[in-house]
Amino acid sequence: MGHYNLFLVFCLTWSLLILGSHQLQSSQTQVLLQLKKHLEYPKQLEIWYDHGTDFCYTSSSTEVNITCENNFITGLKIKGDKQAKVSNFDGFAVASVTLSENFSMDSFITTLARLTSLRVLSLLSLGIWGPLPDKIHRLSSLEYLDLSSNFLYGSVPSKISTMVNLQTLILDGNFFNDTIPNSFDSLYNLTFLSLRNNKLKGPFPSSIQRIASLSDLDLSNNEISGSVLDLSSLSSLNMLNLSENKLDSELPALPRGLVMAFFSRNSFSSEIPEQYSQLSRLQHLDMSFNTVRGIPLAALFSLPNISYLNLASNMLNGSLPNSLNCGAKLGFVDISNNRITGELPACLSNESDKRVVKFGGNCLSSNAKNQHAKSYCLEIHVEKKERKQSGGKNVGILVGIIVGVLAIMVLLASGFLIVCRRYCPRGVSEQRLLHKAVQDNSAATFSAEILTSARFISNAANLGSEGLPACRSFTLEELKAATKNFDDSTFMGEGSYGKLYRGRLENGTQVAIRCLPSSKKYSIRNLKLRLDLLAKLRHPHLVCLLGHCIDGGGQDHYTVNKVFLIYEFVPDGNFRTHLSENTPGKVLNWSERLAVLTGVAKAVHFLHTGVIPGFFNNRLKTNNILLDEHRIAKLSDYGLSIVSEEISNIEGKQEDSKSWQMTKLEDDVFSFGFLLLESLVGSSVSANRRQFLREELESLNSQEGCRKIVNPVVMATSTQESLSIVISITIKCICSESWSRPSFEDILWNLQYAAQVQATVDNEHKY
Repeated sequence: MGHYNLFLVFCLTWSLLILGSHQLQSSQTQVLLQLKKHLEYPKQLEIWYDHGTDFCYTSSSTEVNITCENNFITGLKIKGDKQAKVSNFDGFAVASVTLSENFSMDSFITTLARLTSLRVLSLLSLGIWGPLPDKIHRLSSLEYLDLSSNFLYGSVPSKISTMVNLQTLILDGNFFNDTIPNSFDSLYNLTFLSLRNNKLKGPFPSSIQRIASLSDLDLSNNEISGSVLDLSSLSSLNMLNLSENKLDSELPALPRGLVMAFFSRNSFSSEIPEQYSQLSRLQHLDMSFNTVRGIPLAALFSLPNISYLNLASNMLNGSLPNSLNCGAKLGFVDISNNRITGELPACLSNESDKRVVKFGGNCLSSNAKNQHAKSYCLEIHVEKKERKQSGGKNVGILVGIIVGVLAIMVLLASGFLIVCRRYCPRGVSEQRLLHKAVQDNSAATFSAEILTSARFISNAANLGSEGLPACRSFTLEELKAATKNFDDSTFMGEGSYGKLYRGRLENGTQVAIRCLPSSKKYSIRNLKLRLDLLAKLRHPHLVCLLGHCIDGGGQDHYTVNKVFLIYEFVPDGNFRTHLSENTPGKVLNWSERLAVLTGVAKAVHFLHTGVIPGFFNNRLKTNNILLDEHRIAKLSDYGLSIVSEEISNIEGKQEDSKSWQMTKLEDDVFSFGFLLLESLVGSSVSANRRQFLREELESLNSQEGCRKIVNPVVMATSTQESLSIVISITIKCICSESWSRPSFEDILWNLQYAAQVQATVDNEHKY
């Protein structure tokens, strides 16, 4: 009996060890739940309940499959039901077809990259949309990647070529519309490459010639053009599909071990290479609907393994030998719609055996059906001869026409310039002034073309403009009435960007009015272009610009005296006042601080990526972050460097310029790092950044250091895990080497992750 009990204990212990070996780390579980949220809770993931779900032991299906090893996820396969049924996709969300406009491909990949042991990833028909970001290369352990039947567009990231473990890459059925990267030869383990059913264009990438491991290559149904180079060096290649493109070269040399080749619906125009007679393993060859010419290569019909041969709808001519031998496995032949004459060989006669043979639309003997008259097939030779004779004459006429057109264009251009210089001197100088001002302003490198264009703003801006009035031009009289002639009682403060007043418009709307310092740098016309650009920046976490007023002082139409910017009024003060314990009842706890920081990160991410070119150097300080009555964060004083001579390096001048190279490091990521730091520690950071960096930054890495430095309210209302995540990203943001700082996508992901970790614990404490 004792031995039996001992045996039961042993079995139970062993089973627990086995189960425990697949128990996911909490961070891996958190990533899966975050992915479910990114994918907008598809029905296929309903089995992913919460943190208590044993993901490694959920039942596998054709729709969802997870593979685990040593407490980490190594394989993830999800198949949805959002098929790419639209023929044209313009890059924006489509209701009930793609994921919503809130979906961010960048954030999605950032989340996936947390699965550092992932070797297999397959995400099919999930409605994923957007450009595939370069950061896909962070999934460096991937061996299998399949993102088929989604709505990915733009270019295939060149960074994929750094994923050296990749063996299979499938991006079928998307909307990629750029050229194929010419760096795939660095993927020395790649065996399967499929990019079919996209809109890829440009030349056939020469680097593919050098992927010795490649066994399957499918680039069909794209818009690839030009020539295909010699592929005979691809000794492992079994299947090649280049059909339905715009290739117009000679047919390429092929490797001897090739089994299947598809060239149909291109513009290949050479004769069939003699080298094809050596393809002893070839089973399937389709080169229909091209302009292949010459006499059909008889050896193709007798290849030992050939079963399917389609040469239809080309320009093949001449006759096939009566003694033609057909391979024993040849079951389908199509030579229809060419210019073939003579008798149909016996082995291709429908009466000879059960193989299917199509030969209509040629000029075969009278016994064959559906044939043209012999003269039809001879016309091609006559046409070629006539083209050669008339070629020299046509070239001379063409050269004469081109020279004449060029002469007329030169005369017209000269006349236009003379008229412009005589009658439009001011207009020309304005364009030059705009271009010069742009070059001089390093903080906002906007070309004249971009400044005058209204189509470059991302559709994401529409999210922030709902319910807000359109930006308009105000008169100086309206502003004087709103501020009681700029009375001292309406004065709110002054900074490097001028004085700020509080006002009330005639309709009762409360506004904040910024009076920028007078500038002689821009003319009124130039300044209006810049203000119109600034007015297009709409986002839920940006203080909305309602309008502007340009005061010319009544002198002329070109001189600027003062510029006023009219913003929505945000009533609940700035972020800094809510961090201080000296304002009881207003101090934000840790979850509320995370919500503010996340909102600001979203706003800055929009300023960087939602417009082209992006707005940088956005004066990220706690007193420039305002809170509305619902404590929603809104960033103010963004993008003002485009209309002001005061570039935001004043703070750098106030400190020792050699200390931490402040003037060079003062970018948005670096500044955001100090926002995070001030949220953790308090306003003492902003008073002396240099001293804090030198003396106390490293102490944040220890629990004892945190207790000494971190604000007591933060310590009392945060979990250790959530706090550690934010401390880690903070240290990265204020790193002295700018190249090692994180992107705003990484910052945003970490903040959302920290908030979710905190919310999970807060919810558990409620019950």
